[in-house]
Amino acid sequence: MRYSMFIGRWQTWHDGHKWLIDQRLKEGKNVCIAIRDVAPDEKNPRNAHQIKQGLEHKFRNDKQIKVIVIPDIESVNYGRTVGYEIIEHLPPEEIKEISGTKIREKSD
Repeated sequence: MRYSMFIGRWQTWHDGHKWLIDQRLKEGKNVCIAIRDVAPDEKNPRNAHQIKQGLEHKFRNDKQIKVIVIPDIESVNYGRTVGYEIIEHLPPEEIKEISGTKIREKSD
């Protein structure tokens, strides 16, 4: 089974994340949500395993979505004709304006 991978911190799941993931789901693609294992701090209040548990619960009935934890990464690299695409999804303005930091500030 092949997946469209999305790498992020996913700190406070929001409509921007949903929009992004939906771009591939609406094409019938499987999605792998890869959570970077970053050290908790002010911008990352939850650890990767807490995020994973929350997302697995959120998507428990969706067989097209797989959630994994990956090491913190500094870059994504590839060679020639590696068998997969790199796709950029440009969100509309109302999605681009969403900020996980602002959402966390409101809930504190």
